[in-house]
Amino acid sequence: MSQTWNPDELEAVLFDFGGVFTESPFHLLHSASRAADAPPERVFDIVFGPYDRDTDHPWHQLERGQKTLMEARNEILALGAQEDLETDLFQLLGKLGGSQPREAVVARTRALREAGFRTALVTNNVPEFREAWRRMIPVEELFHAIVDSSEVGVRKPDPAIYRLALEQLGVAPERALFLDDYEGNVRAAEAVGLHGLLVEADPGSALAALDRLLAR
Repeated sequence: MSQTWNPDELEAVLFDFGGVFTESPFHLLHSASRAADAPPERVFDIVFGPYDRDTDHPWHQLERGQKTLMEARNEILALGAQEDLETDLFQLLGKLGGSQPREAVVARTRALREAGFRTALVTNNVPEFREAWRRMIPVEELFHAIVDSSEVGVRKPDPAIYRLALEQLGVAPERALFLDDYEGNVRAAEAVGLHGLLVEADPGSALAALDRLLAR
């Protein structure tokens, strides 16, 4: 985060979904890989590709709405088979079924909007999950703008997705703060001119940091 930033200029707060409003899917999938006695970092790379870049990996195409979940699953299975690793998306994603919304983050977002801040959700997601994740939190009540990668055809960390969210909010990047659980996405937002805040396993530290900024 820029040391010269004046929090008094803050007009908007942008949020990721998974890992911010719910437990991090990355953490859950790492745990599932370890339980299966597979190398979690390698399984992660095969399933999700280089997540700090936007490529033609099947998962990236899925998040851009260019493939179906079944198509991506079959291609990722084939990639895993080349290294004799189990990379079945359906089994891995099944581990995410018990994830619950973080009410503290929901409440803080609601309070920000009621206080006059512009709010947006900027999520890498897939069409098949859209109905389910939208039911988890009251998105229409919380956000002025919702940018779903699979709907707009662009995904984090592509700079275009941050610019699209800012355009929908009508806010300049230097007057916006972005929260995400993946460091590469935070750094990409900062490169566009936003101020970034990394959400770790316990979102309380990020919420406390946000409170300190606003208190200043």
